[in-house]
Amino acid sequence: MNWDDTADDDTAERLVGASADHEEQAVEAALRPKDLGEFIGQEKVREQLDLVLRAARARGATADHVLLSGAPGLGKTTLSMIIAAEMEAPIRITSGPAIQHAGDLAAILSSLQEGEVLFLDEIHRMSRPAEEMLYMAMEDFRVDVIVGKGPGATAIPLELPPFTLVGATTRAGLLPPPLRDRFGFTAHMEFYEPAELERVIHRSANLLDVEIDPAGAAEIAGRSRGTPRIANRLLRRVRDYAQVKADGFVTREIAGTALAVYEVDSRGLDRLDRGVLEALIKLFGGGPVGLSTLAVAVGEERETVEEVAEPFLVREGLLARTPRGRVATPAAWAHFGLTPPRPSTGGNGQQDLFGA
Repeated sequence: MNWDDTADDDTAERLVGASADHEEQAVEAALRPKDLGEFIGQEKVREQLDLVLRAARARGATADHVLLSGAPGLGKTTLSMIIAAEMEAPIRITSGPAIQHAGDLAAILSSLQEGEVLFLDEIHRMSRPAEEMLYMAMEDFRVDVIVGKGPGATAIPLELPPFTLVGATTRAGLLPPPLRDRFGFTAHMEFYEPAELERVIHRSANLLDVEIDPAGAAEIAGRSRGTPRIANRLLRRVRDYAQVKADGFVTREIAGTALAVYEVDSRGLDRLDRGVLEALIKLFGGGPVGLSTLAVAVGEERETVEEVAEPFLVREGLLARTPRGRVATPAAWAHFGLTPPRPSTGGNGQQDLFGA
């Protein structure tokens, strides 16, 4: 099983998961900004991308190939659609896992129109033969189609119209250097600040016809893990609660109560996150403890704990990965209203690892 697949499946089921299934992607489409002026956050990326696109339009040329990296839910797909809109070009959307053979890529490339934008999501998961074909297509706008097999096989060069490839990846380090070097513009998407997420929430609330006050938006933003996708998802759940349990108006109290129903606490931790930290603190005294042991204690797969729960806990400073195992930080103890134990020391003044 591919660990990427495991992580995507698990996070898609979580309210605070950054991945989105097909149904949620359809809902997101109605909330996506249509141009760079509407896009909130990522100020440096927006400024740089605006220059690239404006210069290409002034030259009457297709834009340089663009590589967008960053965690899921930060707006990579949205930016690809904005690039196409700004260049007044059609867009073709596919993904790395869908391209398992060079022939799959050749079929897509040969059907592109001049100036079209090809958005390739999770580009790091594309097969190696397709990846090597992409090198030539990006640089020379040409591919060699192999006809026949064995000694009689021949390569027929196929000219391609100029196009713009927009690649998106959550793991830029897995891209081979020859592929990275062929992108004219690369950008890394950062996590959002709470103030930026509040603007995202107010914009989405307006589109969804949800009444929300600034305090309610701030409450949702503080639990959204720095990710617009999660902010929009929490907003929709709070909207449901407000419509059923209140008068439809979202305040700080309503937002807090609604998210408590969905088990999302004040720092954006859900049941899985709290389960990992509670096991570390209550069963193992804060650690260190091995990943496999921790996964058994939580009742989850090892990959789920490592790929789904730990990245956010580490980023928030609640969990540390050490050579000896996982350790709950003082911030994790404080989050549960507990005081971490004072380390015992031996007679020589050094910490006694065995408590003797």
